[in-house]
Amino acid sequence: MDLREFSATFEAIESEVRRVFVGQDEVLSSVLVAMLARGHVLLEGVPGVGKTLLVRTLGQVLGCHFRRVQFTPDLMPSDVTGSSLYNAQKGAFEFKHGPVFTHILLADEVNRAPAKTQSAMLEAMAERSVTVDGVTHPLPDPYFVLATQNPLESAGTYALPEAQLDRFLFKVLIDHPPQHVEEELLRNVRDGFDAANLASANLRRITSAEGVRAMQQAVQSVRVDEKIISYIASLVANTRRHRAVQIGASPRAAIALLQTGRVEAAVQGRDFVVPDDIKTHGKAVLRHRLILQPDAEIEGVTPDEVVEGVLHETQVPGMGEGGRAAAQAPAPGAPRSGAFSGAPTAPAPAPQAPVSQAQAGGPSADLWTDAQPAPSAPARPAGAPTGSAPARPAGPDPDTLPPPGVGPYGGRGGGQGS
Repeated sequence: MDLREFSATFEAIESEVRRVFVGQDEVLSSVLVAMLARGHVLLEGVPGVGKTLLVRTLGQVLGCHFRRVQFTPDLMPSDVTGSSLYNAQKGAFEFKHGPVFTHILLADEVNRAPAKTQSAMLEAMAERSVTVDGVTHPLPDPYFVLATQNPLESAGTYALPEAQLDRFLFKVLIDHPPQHVEEELLRNVRDGFDAANLASANLRRITSAEGVRAMQQAVQSVRVDEKIISYIASLVANTRRHRAVQIGASPRAAIALLQTGRVEAAVQGRDFVVPDDIKTHGKAVLRHRLILQPDAEIEGVTPDEVVEGVLHETQVPGMGEGGRAAAQAPAPGAPRSGAFSGAPTAPAPAPQAPVSQAQAGGPSADLWTDAQPAPSAPARPAGAPTGSAPARPAGPDPDTLPPPGVGPYGGRGGGQGS
């Protein structure tokens, strides 16, 4: 499959799924990109926003087999992976496949299952195989897991450890749809749409499991320049040096940025990666891989704000130091940025004398006056190459990011008066 066919097929899949999965275009795009990058998605959102509908629709449009597992506190690992049962007629044990043996698996409320069951499923995700009684059973190809968790309830749940969260390629946040989208949903139901009976929607099958594998293989032909490699490595390294971050992104995050950048370039119809392809899915790749400092969490800093800062401050390939200096100049009347407002910082200079609260403009500003403002990334060069496919969101743009907040960590601030 060439990249022109790849881009056309991707667009056709999106258009067909949107017929029933209304108003969540960004979620749909992220899920498809993750699937074609051979990754898995953790979807965090409130109930009733169409997660099951998305998986069932994808299964029909992609021509793939799908299953759904409702995770509960009494779910055992064998209930997910399968087990060996004795066949009295044959006089031997036979392996009965569990629900993980499918192309697309919806693991609903994965944080409600105990740690042993979570580990069994996450091991299958990573190894793409299940070993029972010393026998390894490969999972189907393609294999994609969409796991969900409810951010509103914590009673009776088992939070996924950070090391296991790292195995998800994306963490996608999904919220209630806006009013105009909800009105469209109501019109569809009024006109006869039934989510339990997708056959009535007359969905077209755009491709097949073999076609999805061909699309995954086509992504490997997208070229990645050495400058893009350095840019990805700088982004990930800067998350580790950010002063609001206790533990930054792992090398697996860098690999995820590389793979999703390739898929995004292929969707655009290009056979090479540009920085915007990396930035488009930066939040989804990095937000669940950062552990913030306790002080930053108290101050109200979020991982998304840290990622925005890192994307803003990391130098884009091909831009010189002059452009960085020009971009660094603050706008007139801009609020004073604190020690946590930038992404990485250079080795700390000698501490300066603290200033008074009245001079600093806040009760905690005198604690962070030794911080130097981090250099800012310049705007992308004009005329960046584009493909023949319709333009897609290019991710955070250094020119359009909001100025850092007034709190000592940047972000939203959490001191007095916030």
